[in-house]
Parts: sequence; C-alpha cells; structure tokens
Amino acid sequence: MKIVMGIVKKLLIFIILGVVTYLLQADNKEAQTPVLPKPNIEVDLTPLDRSVQGRSSYADVLEGVIPTVVSVSSSKIVNYVDSQSRRKNLLEEFFRNYYGLPPSDTEQEVNPRQKKVPSGMGSGVIVTSDGYILTNNHVIATDAGGAADEVVVRLEDGREFETKIVGRDAKTDVAVLKIEAENLPYITLADSDASRVGDVVFAIGNPLRVGLTVTNGIISATQRTNLGILGIEGYENFIQVDAPINLGNSGGPLVDSQGRLIGINTAILSRSGGNIGIGFAIPSNLARRIMLNLIETGKVPRGLLGVRVKSLDQDLVEAFELSTTKGALVHEVQKGLPAEIAGIRHGDVIVALDGRPIESASDLRLRISQTTPGTTVEINFIRNGEEGTIEVTLADLEGIAEGSTEIGETPLIPGVHLKKLDAQLREQYNIGSDIKGLVITQTEPDSEYGRSLPVGMVITEINGIPVDSLSGLKKNIRSGINRFYVWSRGYYAFVVVRIP
Repeated sequence: MKIVMGIVKKLLIFIILGVVTYLLQADNKEAQTPVLPKPNIEVDLTPLDRSVQGRSSYADVLEGVIPTVVSVSSSKIVNYVDSQSRRKNLLEEFFRNYYGLPPSDTEQEVNPRQKKVPSGMGSGVIVTSDGYILTNNHVIATDAGGAADEVVVRLEDGREFETKIVGRDAKTDVAVLKIEAENLPYITLADSDASRVGDVVFAIGNPLRVGLTVTNGIISATQRTNLGILGIEGYENFIQVDAPINLGNSGGPLVDSQGRLIGINTAILSRSGGNIGIGFAIPSNLARRIMLNLIETGKVPRGLLGVRVKSLDQDLVEAFELSTTKGALVHEVQKGLPAEIAGIRHGDVIVALDGRPIESASDLRLRISQTTPGTTVEINFIRNGEEGTIEVTLADLEGIAEGSTEIGETPLIPGVHLKKLDAQLREQYNIGSDIKGLVITQTEPDSEYGRSLPVGMVITEINGIPVDSLSGLKKNIRSGINRFYVWSRGYYAFVVVRIP
C-alpha cells in the first residue's frame, strides 16, 4: 500500500510540474510580439537613360514587369438574420409574453448569419520576392473608412492568396499587403524625385475587371498638391500622367521606360468617371517611406513644427519685398511648440529645409510630415528682408493635444479657428449651457468663410451628426458640400459649407 501511495504522489508531482511549465510557456508565447520580416526592397537610383529616342516597342521591358502586377479584391463580412429564424424568434417571443414560456439559457434571440459584401477592387504590385505588396488604402478600405475583413490577391499566373493587411495610411492612400509565398517576381523601385515632365510611362492594372492591361503616356506634371483628392488631412504630392487610368487601376504600378516603379496609380480627374487624360500617382519614394514605417512600427510617425503657413502670391511678394513666390509665409506660431521654442516668428518666410528649397506651404507641410519626430532640421528663412538660419527639433504630430493646431495641417475649415465649448468661452460669447458644439473663436482676414461662419457661432451638427470635439469634426467633415447646423445669437440655422 505504501508503495502505491508513493507512486501516486510522484505522479501528482509530475503532473503539477508539467501543468506549470505549460502555463509559463503559454504566457511567454503571448508576451512575444510577432515580428514581420524586414523587406528586401530593390531600389535602382540610376538616372533614366533619356538618350534613347523613337523606340518602336517596349515589349521586352514590360515582359518582366507584368508578372509583378496583381489584382486585389476586398470584402466586408456582415451579419444578417434570415427570415426563417426571425419568424421563429417572433413566435417564441409571443409564447413567452402571453403563455409564460420560460426563456432558454442556451437559445439566442436571433440566429445571425454572415455573408461577404464586396467593398473594393483594384490592383497592386509585388515589391519583394517574399510577398510584400504595395497598393492604395482605398482599395482595401470600406465605405466607412475601416479595413476590409478579407483581402484576396490574384497573381498574373492565376494563383490566389488570402492576404494579410500589414498596414495602411489614409493620409497618403498607401497600403501594404503580405502574401505567404517565396521566389515571387518583384519590381525594382526607381528614384521618383528624378522624374521629369515628358518622360514616357506605363500604367498597369486591372481596369474595370477586364484583366491585366497596360496603357502608355508621359508625365505631364510633378508635385501636384492641394487637389483635395485625399481630403483636408491628406498629404498630396502626385505625379500627373496622361496614360489612361480607369476604375480598377488604383494601386497598380506606374512604370518608367526601363521597367522600374516610379509611382502607385491612385486617382483620375474626370466629370464622367472615365479617363480624360488626367491621372495621378503617388511617387515611389513617398510610397516606399510609408511602407517601411508600416512594416517596422505599424504606423507612420510624422514630424511637428508648430506653425500655420500660407503659400505666397504676387501681392504678398510685393508686400514683403520678396523676389519670388517660392516659400511658405508663417501666419501663426503655436505656443510651446518647436517653432516658437527655436525662435521662428509670424511673418517669417521659410525658403529652405535642410538645404532643399521650399516651393510652397503644401511643400513644407509634406516635407515636415515625412521627417521623423525628434529629428533636428535646418530652416532657412527671410525676416524683414534679411536671410537667417535656425535649427528646430521636431516634435511628434501624434502627440498633439486636441484643440491645438497641427503642423502644416490645413485647418479643418480653412481660415477658421474652432474650440470646444467650456465655461470661459460660454461667458465670453454669451452661450447658454444647453448649447453643445464647437465655437468659432477666430477667422482669418482672407478666409472665404468669414461671412458665413462668424466669430461666436457654434457648430452643433455636421451632415446631421452632432459634434462637440475636434475629433468629431474631423470624422464627419468631408471634401465638397457639407451641411452645418449652427447656433448664433439665440437662433439655430442651417449653413451650407463647401470644403476644398
């Protein structure tokens, strides 16, 4: 008997030790964060050979590019209740209410089912042999702005893969996908900053679901900004092309005459919805930076300077006694932010950043946003006709508290300053405690909204949705026509506001 008891004790000790070891291993597994493999992106910075003229065919060049282009389709999973389950539920509810049928602990009130609803269709391009893919955010996003539940990638050879969304950035419309495959054909990236107007380009994708298609044209402009395609918070720096781009081309590659990626086809400008020869692509240099950030950190860090700036026109050039319209005029310097700390003042004209000329306010905004927070940059400026240089250590745009103005961010309503109502603002503008929303505290003299949105007015709703915070305003305002419900001097009214 003693021998049996000894064996039982040893078995119990062995079992307990095994369970503890298993639990510790499980905890360690949960604590480990999966690390994505670092992408081996091939970049060719060799200048484009522009000496070749009158070429009759690019078939050999494109032969190696076409296998790198993929079709991307996304779906949203929605729940619904079939009619049979609904009728059964109503009958059970009737017996419970009138005949005392007890509720069941195991029964659900409804029997939800799921179905896939297509949410996007476009193209993409493989940039590494192990399956990293560049595409547009809007290709894999739902109408509400969230990520699709399922993304399927189809290769040119017919293979299909369920795809992981590595990351996406709505402000630049870039998204990164990953498929589990090896030895895939991939494209080489070129230096998009070296692109010039007149360079021959090819747009490749799956337009209107007809299949893989190649179109040809030239670069018709570079550095297209402030088009409003990506909304008021977007960062736009498009390459404009006349190569036909249609629905379904989004996310596909824009390729130079040597078969290198110089852009991601993103949008067209058209009144009919079809191509009229004005298309736009995200430069490959910008897409590559966004991609690396999304893979390494899952987000896109953006620098913060802390100024509101305006592009120069001829009147401002004369008023400030300048020689050119290139540069960014500082309208306002935010208190406590890097620009003020470094000594930048309103009225300064920023003309260069780290030795590279600043073309406009949007150029400065884009360049700052692409600089990592914590980086010290050199700013060249003109103040009262004299040139100066100053160093500024950028803060983090994500660290801005609600209510402050973000660097280079165009105000949500251009030229209009808003704040969340508090006791002091209510007293200042004689606003009752029952009024909720955002109060207009200042309008710029040159703002086109000064008359329709005066100081002291409270915006209570936008497009039928109540707003009482800047984040709510950002979420519900849109480019184009907006319906504001406002309170001013004791009265409510609707105001129509067009946002560029």
